[in-house]
Amino acid sequence: MMNVTIPLIAGWLLDRLVGDPPSLPHPIVLFGKVIAFGERHLNKGRYRKLKGALMAATLIVVTFAATYLLVHATPFEDTVWGLILTAILVFYSLAGTTLVREVKAVFRAVNVSVEQGRQQLARIVGRDTSQLSPQEIRTAALETLAENLSDGVIAPLFWYALFGIPGMLTYKMVNTLDSMIAYRTPRYRQFGAFAAHVDDIANYLPARLTAVLMILVDRIVDNQNRQPLSAQFRFLRQNARNHISPNSGYPEAALAAILNCRFGGGHVYFGQYIEKPFIGTNDRQLHDTDVKRSVRICVLTEVVMLVLVLVVNLLVFGLGA
Repeated sequence: MMNVTIPLIAGWLLDRLVGDPPSLPHPIVLFGKVIAFGERHLNKGRYRKLKGALMAATLIVVTFAATYLLVHATPFEDTVWGLILTAILVFYSLAGTTLVREVKAVFRAVNVSVEQGRQQLARIVGRDTSQLSPQEIRTAALETLAENLSDGVIAPLFWYALFGIPGMLTYKMVNTLDSMIAYRTPRYRQFGAFAAHVDDIANYLPARLTAVLMILVDRIVDNQNRQPLSAQFRFLRQNARNHISPNSGYPEAALAAILNCRFGGGHVYFGQYIEKPFIGTNDRQLHDTDVKRSVRICVLTEVVMLVLVLVVNLLVFGLGA
């Protein structure tokens, strides 16, 4: 088997240094175009739930098969070109750096004006931002940061540890399907139901792992944290399910526990108000120091997860894997 250490580290470092390349072809953009094409032609008439399930299942299977063949059934599988290809695919599958930049930009923008903050936030969230207050803008940005840590970094690495690059790219297809068609609105409720369930399953363990790692990392790096570790995990247990998603509440609750703040609450999505419970009770004002601390925790959690994946691969496949 091809060495997994070099391409994994190289791909992660590329993401840390470069982020999503706006001027280069991106497989996730291709995923989005294929999903949009299928939704446009299938999400109408009768049997929408069945058609949505068939489309999602087909795209998931095809993604795994195509990636497996690309990586393992080519002449350069065990060559330097294979290492480069794997590193590039790891790079494309991770989405930590760009989101961090966007969240920082939201905080900078809202410090200039509420309207600039709303416009900047609209780049990274699906909710209607036109009426949000400065506090709601900062809260939404940090919620998105926590959620993205799970499904943009930890989950891809988790599935890489289990199934290599095919697992990683297939997870990205699952996550892209969820982000595009798995909404509880009249248009998508039936068509995206299967995609939503698959995404829930794919993120079940990664979301909980993300939350635990975030709290442990914060405990290690913040010597001035006056909250007992047991209190933070108790907060996590009590609040993680205060979310319409069975998974997103875990990283959000972990960050809320770390910052001792309140997340959640209802918002407008695609013209429809969606009621969401609160995560936490301390509705304190959020500041620039909070985003700095949150980013530090997220980056260090990435590092810990990367090390864990490397250790797992070494234990399973040996030093020569």
